[in-house]
Amino acid sequence: MLLTFDTATPRVAVALHDGSDVVAELEAERAMKHGEQLAPLVDAVMRQVGVVRQDLTAIGVGVGPGPFTGLRVGLVTARTLAFVLEIPVYGVCTLDVLAVEAVDTGAVDRDFVVATDARRKEVYLASYDADGTRLDGPVVDKPAELATDLPVVGEGALLYPEAFPLAVGPQRPSAGWLARVVAQERAELLDPEPMYLRRPDAEVTRSRKTVS
Repeated sequence: MLLTFDTATPRVAVALHDGSDVVAELEAERAMKHGEQLAPLVDAVMRQVGVVRQDLTAIGVGVGPGPFTGLRVGLVTARTLAFVLEIPVYGVCTLDVLAVEAVDTGAVDRDFVVATDARRKEVYLASYDADGTRLDGPVVDKPAELATDLPVVGEGALLYPEAFPLAVGPQRPSAGWLARVVAQERAELLDPEPMYLRRPDAEVTRSRKTVS
């Protein structure tokens, strides 16, 4: 039994996959309350299916990009459960999950981008081909700097329609689709480390001046 969850957005999403398909999925959204929501949702989804933690065989977790506080809750939980249960844990770029859902549900049929809310009036963005394979990104920048006429999946298109006029597909990541991505290896499976792209944290440190 594969347990998956994503905490890269204000929504906390949890799902179970039995090897054939998703058998349960729950979501909750309370601003800045990822830690309070995740554990109860995990317990609730397992009760819904009638399994216990010892029935889990793997864990999948969204690694962002997203705000670090939310990501940390999901990633620490995933690593802790995997360690205690001695099972593998797989990270997936949250934008890749949205891309696969958009392709498989028919929301896109040509090259497209995924744009999600990065706060500070910025978006996280990555580009994909018609099969959902990532071509470039993810990056973080102002919507005006990333504007495109391609179809745009994700909440970014709704927040900034002047930059992304062609909004399509899902807005926020689904734990159920995360489970399908992991189970079918539809995207690159990563280590459970945060994909945190905020520009000040990614800038090259300037050389210190020599003291004369």
